Amino acid sequence: MPKTALITGITGQDGSYLAELLLEKGYIVHGIKRRSSLFNTDRIDHLYQDPHDPNPRLKLHYGDLTDSMNLTRIIQETQPDEIYNLGAMSHVKVSFDSPEYVGNVDGLGTLRILEAVRLLGMEKKTRIYQASTSELYGGMPENKNARGFYDETCPFYPRSPYGVAKIYGFWITKNYREAYNMFACNGILFNHESPRRGETFVTRKITRAVSKIALGLQDKFYLGNLDAQRDWGHAKDYVRMMWMILQADQAEDWVIATGITTTVRDFVKMAFAEVGIELEFKGIGVDEKAFIKACNDPSYQLEIGKEVLSVDPSYFRPTEVDLLLGDPTKAKEKLNWVPEYDLAALVKDMMRSDLKLMKKDQFLKEGGYKIMNYFE
Repeated sequence: MPKTALITGITGQDGSYLAELLLEKGYIVHGIKRRSSLFNTDRIDHLYQDPHDPNPRLKLHYGDLTDSMNLTRIIQETQPDEIYNLGAMSHVKVSFDSPEYVGNVDGLGTLRILEAVRLLGMEKKTRIYQASTSELYGGMPENKNARGFYDETCPFYPRSPYGVAKIYGFWITKNYREAYNMFACNGILFNHESPRRGETFVTRKITRAVSKIALGLQDKFYLGNLDAQRDWGHAKDYVRMMWMILQADQAEDWVIATGITTTVRDFVKMAFAEVGIELEFKGIGVDEKAFIKACNDPSYQLEIGKEVLSVDPSYFRPTEVDLLLGDPTKAKEKLNWVPEYDLAALVKDMMRSDLKLMKKDQFLKEGGYKIMNYFE
């Protein structure tokens, strides 16, 4: 009998990659998505089989982490061997604008899943993965380990409503593991990106803007704190670790990270370098700007000295986390997890995808003008 998995947030970046991985491993996959008047399944559309198949290996259910009755019903109907709780309002900046909603979804939503499994008497059958976050640490330097990293033993100090809500999810998962002997684990994920990253997240905002600028579709773009440093990995590596966590002999909490940190500014430089463009940064703080220094790829030639990036203070967070650097030693030593992508490969993957996407948009726009001119 194949295993059955239930994924909340299946239409997101992580959910789509995880669904792919589990289907490849022969799982039957159920996913929960919120009801919307717009289609929001782009990331998983390629996984659909014949919609008339009476026994599909991928099935979606309408649901919401704020609705305990709905979650309980879905868990009862699907009888999952594994639950991956990836659903969340995960934008840190937006969490300051919607703190109550974030607490309800990211915090209490975790409790609703755990309690549903307990009430249904599925503690022995169902293993649970809770998507935790590096935002728990808050970037507090005094809380790092002796090597200067954040690991599973470091104290938490969240500095956003998102981090605070996720710290409740972390501790309630740990509590249910200890109180009810559940196989419930936290994966403390540091930043992980991909071509499927949401367009409002900084890495995807960068690769989209750089692609548009290189193609002449946009003049410049704006970012917040260019000095902020993050530990960026590829989402494909991280969802593989999620699966490994639930295959372990013992339920534990794990840091998922690369152990390498990069500034937002350097990520911008790497993205432009993918189209052969060198930048020169001038100014300090909110006055910092980036200009075209050289264009080394004949396919992407822009005016030397052209301003392409400025800092916008409105993108700063009320409490900024300047540096997040994870220590994946435990994952590597106990589960033999080895990332397949480094940062350069991640940036290349994202830029290749967004260039293709923007070229398609460019073609459609130019084709549309030609059609309009033809009829005129």
